[in-house]
Amino acid sequence: MTQQFDKQASIKVNNSAFAWDLEKGLFQFEEADAMLFWVDSALKTLFDTIEEISGSAQADLVFETAGYRTGEIVSTFYKEQKGQLANILEMLPNIYVSAGWGKTTISYDEDTQTARIRIENGWEDKVSKARNQMKQGTFLLGHWAGVFSGLLGRSMWYELISSQLLGDSLLEMKISPSSITPAENIREAVRREEQTQIERLQQMVAEQTSELQALLKEISSPLIPVADNVIVIPLIGKYDVCRAQELIDKTLHSLPSYQVNHLILDLTAISDVDDFTVSTINQLVQAIRLLGITSILTGISPQLSMKMIESRFELGEIKCFTSLKHGIYYTFAQNDMMILRKNQ
Repeated sequence: MTQQFDKQASIKVNNSAFAWDLEKGLFQFEEADAMLFWVDSALKTLFDTIEEISGSAQADLVFETAGYRTGEIVSTFYKEQKGQLANILEMLPNIYVSAGWGKTTISYDEDTQTARIRIENGWEDKVSKARNQMKQGTFLLGHWAGVFSGLLGRSMWYELISSQLLGDSLLEMKISPSSITPAENIREAVRREEQTQIERLQQMVAEQTSELQALLKEISSPLIPVADNVIVIPLIGKYDVCRAQELIDKTLHSLPSYQVNHLILDLTAISDVDDFTVSTINQLVQAIRLLGITSILTGISPQLSMKMIESRFELGEIKCFTSLKHGIYYTFAQNDMMILRKNQ
């Protein structure tokens, strides 16, 4: 026996009309095309996907804005169908409970244009429970702000009073006149995201700068032994107060462990010739002299030599050579050493 099904059907629940036309594949609620979703699967998956793509904070803003805009659409529809505000507010609870949005009650103060919305077993709470997220969702809050913004023709916003998800007996919100809008919230979210990105970049720059400074300290002006009694220190780049102090401290603390009698300061790679650089070289030479070590300067450029003359640099008995090679030859000679070619 073949079971027969009606191709068309309609029913009213709390004066809300539902209609099916299976031949055409239509389902209508209140004479408008509609569809059904399973809360624990389809809606849960939809919300999970949006949050996965956009992130938690952004997802809350998406749901809030979507709720607000659907609320505006609902208000336009019922203003056209039902007319007076009092009639609309009387009918809305029956419509929402019939549509599966939860048991809804509305109280409205015309003098202050403030509404109280109370919802038990709202669908969004069910979605949140299915997602194991025990925090109040933003779709219904934004939705009712949108409904009253549309009905009253002015900007309205919500204030959360209580939440079933947070242990209260029901979801309750207050809707009142406000300058807050979804558009402003979006702009604020964008500003917050931009600021977060800026702070993240600043943190990355600070960390990289710190690492580079540490690396620079590690490799800056290394002490290079070239023979038992001879060390070379190449001065590289531009010296500021920090680098100059680091150079002097590192040199004075390290030299005693080498037991040298000659130290060559190679100035070939000095990039910025100024009074401070000349002063730094002079301080280092004088400090080395106090340790009983002979200083030798190599690689002095014409610009550096002029600046040293202008600064009245006291060379005294300090030997100067145009290249590091000549300086090394000299110190080897002073230590009774020489460089021989292989097989010579």
